Amino acid sequence: MSTDTILALTVPMSLLAPLVAAAGACIGSFLNVVVWRLPREESLIFPGSHCPRCGASLAWFENLPVIGWLLLRGRCRHCHAPIAARYPLVELLCAGLWVAMLFARPAGMGTDPSPWLLLAAGWLLASWLLPLALIDLDSLWLPEPLCRWGLLLGLAITATLGFPQGGVVGRELLLSHLLAVAAGLLGFEALSALAEKAMGRPALGLGDAKLAALMGAWLGPVGLGLAVSLAVLGGAVLGGLGRLTGRLGRQQPFPFGPFLAAGALAVWIGGHGPWLRLWGLGL
Repeated sequence: MSTDTILALTVPMSLLAPLVAAAGACIGSFLNVVVWRLPREESLIFPGSHCPRCGASLAWFENLPVIGWLLLRGRCRHCHAPIAARYPLVELLCAGLWVAMLFARPAGMGTDPSPWLLLAAGWLLASWLLPLALIDLDSLWLPEPLCRWGLLLGLAITATLGFPQGGVVGRELLLSHLLAVAAGLLGFEALSALAEKAMGRPALGLGDAKLAALMGAWLGPVGLGLAVSLAVLGGAVLGGLGRLTGRLGRQQPFPFGPFLAAGALAVWIGGHGPWLRLWGLGL
């Protein structure tokens, strides 16, 4: 029985999905704070939510995900400075990812993991990868603390889901995910060094290697390979279109982290089967 079927038997999906979407939007609202403040080395807690232009504190209704932006018509109530549409879009994206996790079929956590723990793990993974992708999109930088703690969380989640299935299963899962961590880190660092030697300039940042290691901790070897292949495909297509349309210069760098994050989420939600079949490797 699949995870989404078990959850539907416990809580009606018509009730669960809206509640999960609302919770995901609230998390997305906090992630907007993370994406704005972390690169600026500001506290994520103090001061409270405020307009970055005039500094005025936001009322409770202004902090409501999506609704607050609509009520304000995309402008600060005090100084009337525009509020970027990206804020509600990130909240909606996070809400959608949280709902998608209700139907996820991750294949890298053994054959019989706890469905509720697996669901919580999916929510955590989505909420961890989203700010990494957005920060990289903004500044071509993947914060090392987020990568490092995300990696450790991935290994802890692997152990938490694996060992209740049996000692042998737990040890095998943990070992395979540790190997995937090493493969992601060393593989990307080697690729970056080779590309720099061949082209005379860096092609991949070391942050991408750390993000790949994080993905290995969550997805395992097969999942990591599939996620990276999807990221390469997506990066090649969108990067090529960007250069053809003139939105990207000939040698202008663009962030690879969002593609890695999207590949990881696609593999977690869809499992291995669809992506193996995409590459002609599945039944």
